[in-house]
Amino acid sequence: MQTIDLNADLGEGFGPWSMGDDEAMLSLVTSANVACGGHASDPETMFRTLEMARGRDVVVGAHPSYPDMAGFGRRRLTATADEISRFVAAQVGSLIAVAALARHRVRYVKPHGALANVAALERDVAVAIAQSIQAVDERLGILAIAGTALERAARELGLTVFREVYADRGYTADGLLVPRDQPGAIIHDPMEASDRLLRFLDSGMMTTVDGGQVALQADSICVHGDNPSAVQMAQQIRRALGAHGVTIQPFLRGA
Repeated sequence: MQTIDLNADLGEGFGPWSMGDDEAMLSLVTSANVACGGHASDPETMFRTLEMARGRDVVVGAHPSYPDMAGFGRRRLTATADEISRFVAAQVGSLIAVAALARHRVRYVKPHGALANVAALERDVAVAIAQSIQAVDERLGILAIAGTALERAARELGLTVFREVYADRGYTADGLLVPRDQPGAIIHDPMEASDRLLRFLDSGMMTTVDGGQVALQADSICVHGDNPSAVQMAQQIRRALGAHGVTIQPFLRGA
């Protein structure tokens, strides 16, 4: 039986401001990428999200980004590879510390937004992120966009790597995400998203915005928690995959 993980970017509120319905999403996903102070979140938001995840037996990963709350981590900031390594370590370490208080464990790291997109293409950034994660805790896995420089750099360092595809993002012919300011970047229709995923799971080929296809491999499917249709989309994906004989389970299991 085919199995795959379903993940979402969560814990992206700050202070009294919330972002998305984390409680509902944590009842649907099997892995949660928790913001850790770069693009969103604060100690209380991290703690609440980690507690909810523990209560639902959801595996947790750190979701570091460029330190850019005003831009929600979706802008590339000027930073050297060494600076990137340090702010990734600081954010991941922060979530690990709060997770200890919440009695949950951080199992992997998934870069957010612009940082993930830069690491997908630029080897020096990919290596800096992978080395930073390895230095913090070599047991941590990396959840990377499938077929990217980050996936390759992490494998070269001997880290455990998991690959993801996006339910709600358009793909270019190169297998990268369509920039958010371009047509076709965001998929809002849950049926459209689930139909595309089923075709991908059957064929290994992802439909691209130009009407073509690109070969990808995946251990996990991401639904963005800040998408207004996130809950509906995650519900529809679970229904569609279940009806198709696909079991949704975390890519990391056990303690």
